[in-house]
Amino acid sequence: MIPHFYKSPDRDFTLLRGDCVSSLRTFDFEFDMIFADPPYFLSNDGISVQSGKVVSVNKGDWDRSRGGDADEAFTREWISEARKKLAPAGTIWISGTYHNIFSVAKILKEQGFKILNVVTWAKTNPPPNLSCRYFTHSSEFVIWARKFEKVPHYFNYELMRELNDGKQMRDVWNLPAIAPWEKSCGKHPTQKPLPLLARIILASTRERAWILDPFAGSSTTGVAANLLNRRFLGIEREEKFLEISRSRKIGILNFETFEKFRRKLAFPPAVFPQEQNFSLREEDSEMLPF
Repeated sequence: MIPHFYKSPDRDFTLLRGDCVSSLRTFDFEFDMIFADPPYFLSNDGISVQSGKVVSVNKGDWDRSRGGDADEAFTREWISEARKKLAPAGTIWISGTYHNIFSVAKILKEQGFKILNVVTWAKTNPPPNLSCRYFTHSSEFVIWARKFEKVPHYFNYELMRELNDGKQMRDVWNLPAIAPWEKSCGKHPTQKPLPLLARIILASTRERAWILDPFAGSSTTGVAANLLNRRFLGIEREEKFLEISRSRKIGILNFETFEKFRRKLAFPPAVFPQEQNFSLREEDSEMLPF
C-alpha cells in the first residue's frame, strides 16, 4: 500500500505527495479520465494584473522554463507515465496556453493518442494587457484525447446538448475565471474554476468513475469530481497546496457546504444524483494500491 498524504473518510478523495512522474511509477491502477494542468513555463519575472493590482507572473520554481528541449522532455516523460494509468477507453484532458500546448499536442500524437477536440476556454473576465502593445490574453486551451486511435471513448453528448439550450455544444466555452467563493481555503496561483472542471468531468465520465490529476494543485479536479459523484486521486509535491486540497475536501464533507457548491455550479437538477453514493465496493477496495 502506497503511503498517502490524505484519504477522506468516504475514500473518494485521495492525495499523494510527490513528483508526478516518480509517483505514477509506484502503483498500477487504471483511471477512466485524467485531467492535467501541467506547468505552462510562464514564470519569467514579468508582471500581470490580479484583482486590479499589478503582480508578478512568477508562480514558483516549478513553472520556470528549463529551455525548450528540457521542457519538452519533461512533457514527454509525464505524458508517457500518465498514459500507462489510463484505461483503454479512457480520455485525457490537458490544459495550456501557446507556451506549452503545441508541444503537448505533438507528444500526444507521437504516443498514439487520438486528439478529439481542442477546447478554447474564453475567459469572460480576463485581466487587462498592461503594455497595450498587443491583444489581451483572454483564453486557455484544453486538449481532449483518447488513449487509442480506434478504441471508442465515452462522451455524454445528450447532456452537453441539454446544458447548451438543446444545441450541439461547441469547442469554445465562455466561462469566468475562478470566483471568490472558490478561494475560501486558500488559492493556488494557477487554480482552475470549478465550473470548467465540472463540465469536463460530466462530458467524459459516468458516475463513480475514477479520475486522476497528476498536478493536483489545490484539487479543483477532486472537488468537482466528488460534487458529481466521481472518485479522485491527486498527486502534488507542494505541501502548502496539499493542505489547501485537504481543507477543501473536508469542507464539502459538510452537507450544507456540499449542496451550496453544487448550487453554485448552476446545473439543472437532473445532472446530480438524487442520492450521493459514497460506498466503496469490496472489489475496488482490494485493488486500490493507495
